[in-house]
Amino acid sequence: MTGPELKHLRVDLGDAIGRTLSAADMAKLCGLASGDGADTIRRWEVAGPSGPAAELLAILAMASDRHPILEKFNIFDRFNIPENERPARREEFREKMRDEVRRRLA
Repeated sequence: MTGPELKHLRVDLGDAIGRTLSAADMAKLCGLASGDGADTIRRWEVAGPSGPAAELLAILAMASDRHPILEKFNIFDRFNIPENERPARREEFREKMRDEVRRRLA
């Protein structure tokens, strides 16, 4: 994930949960310390996050309709899920991801 992608993700996640996210909010999502976390996010918005933080953000990105559901989480396109149920199940999954984002921000 690049810095500009992280900036875009902040907007996308904010839109997904219905509020604007600050750098401090993004730090909270990543589990960073409240004091230096916002500064870290601002640095990452230039250079991009790496390691576990980048992986976590890629997972949380699935809360937004603008980001794909990652292959290892995509259980909806399996043969045992009727095609007519797949859109509803995808939306249910995204709503659970939105709830997770909200929970992390609380």
